[in-house]
Amino acid sequence: MGLGVRWTLHGDGRTPAPGAVVRPDERLSWPRTVGLGAQHVVAMFGASFVAPVLMGLNPNLAIMMSGVATMIFLLATRGRVPSYLGSSLSFVGVAAVIRAQGGGTAAVTGAILVVGAVLFAAGLAVRRFGARVVHAVMPPVVTGAVVMLIGFNLAPVTATTYWPQDQWTALLTMLVTALAIIGLRGFWSRIAIFLGLVFGYAISWLFDRVFGRIHSVDGSGHVTSHWRLDLSGVGRAHWVGLPPLHGPAFHWSAVLVALPVVIALIAENAGHVKAVGEMTGDPLDDSLGTAIAADGAATVLSTSFGGPATTTYSENIGVMAATRVYSTAAYWAAACFALLFGLCPKFGAIVAAVPGGVLGGITVILYGMIGLLGAQIWTHNRVDLRNPLHLVPVAAGVIIGIGGVGLRISGDFELSGIALGTIVVLVGYHGLRLLAPAHMKRPVGEPLLDEGTSGYDEGPAEG
Repeated sequence: MGLGVRWTLHGDGRTPAPGAVVRPDERLSWPRTVGLGAQHVVAMFGASFVAPVLMGLNPNLAIMMSGVATMIFLLATRGRVPSYLGSSLSFVGVAAVIRAQGGGTAAVTGAILVVGAVLFAAGLAVRRFGARVVHAVMPPVVTGAVVMLIGFNLAPVTATTYWPQDQWTALLTMLVTALAIIGLRGFWSRIAIFLGLVFGYAISWLFDRVFGRIHSVDGSGHVTSHWRLDLSGVGRAHWVGLPPLHGPAFHWSAVLVALPVVIALIAENAGHVKAVGEMTGDPLDDSLGTAIAADGAATVLSTSFGGPATTTYSENIGVMAATRVYSTAAYWAAACFALLFGLCPKFGAIVAAVPGGVLGGITVILYGMIGLLGAQIWTHNRVDLRNPLHLVPVAAGVIIGIGGVGLRISGDFELSGIALGTIVVLVGYHGLRLLAPAHMKRPVGEPLLDEGTSGYDEGPAEG
């Protein structure tokens, strides 16, 4: 397929034949392809603009860079791996920690840029040595623990920053989002987070009209009387314009907080490639290293201009499964739509106006789901937590990561939270494994495939 930008027409170009799928190197008619691209944008939209908002980054820039990142990914994988690269939620906790330590946007994006460079290098290593190297360094017991502590480390952000701004709106938004996830079917269930945000936006506007200003903490943490939904910035924003760009800054303390997330990103990419390979019937193990490296390169580019990290999106896997259309032409259309959205400052102002209470209701579910993806990795790979070799490093690392336990190395350098928890899990597991008796290291058989956002099945699970 060359660079993966040429497609043959599938059948009559209207719908896939019964039992057939539209392969990555095929397409439907261009109007239908463009329509599918718009559907992919809607599917990724909720998480892709929530992530930068939660990290204090510009949502317009994030959406625009997601389009650029998707193009880079499609070119690098030569059109074999249909995927959309949206904003990664894995760095939300990292951003909160860095800002709590006094770092600004430049420090956040600089730390994430370094992670992107490490991810790129990891992708090259996988290309060189094969996918088994991923399992050797990061077996499922380690990956699951790191993903879990990254998600659950965010609990205080919801409890102390978002929820108190408007507890009743937060509660209603949480309930509606939960009902949408469980009660809706097909495409609508996959955009449940987005629907919850729309509901929260509307109910905040209604409460302002009915009850007037609310007296509570605002986004800066001060108790004031303020409108729940402040749209003043929307009126001032232009319809067309380039989002503000910011260069990164590099601080070792921020970088060390962010580095553990590379484990979650590798797991996300590996799970995505596995899932797409099974759905298309085209084994993609040989493309895993390229996919990881492409995601790393896209993250470096995005953060160089002040945007967030990128990652493959499971939301878009759902769209492909529902439509049986795996054409990369649809993803090119989606990327172009994202670029256009990013060049509309008024759209960014609407996103930035999402009330804190609404984010409180959403993040209660979202952060918990991120953390529980770690448990999903354990389940799919049959990790036995009764085994002390697994239980001890995981127990210590997760508590350190979630509780924010710190270890002061010198007067101005401290390891804590996510960084220290990850080190304890990773080093603890491999160190204890050297001392463990043979029966604790006995494999229990081949792991099950994890088709979620953050799972992989490289190599046998450890029993």
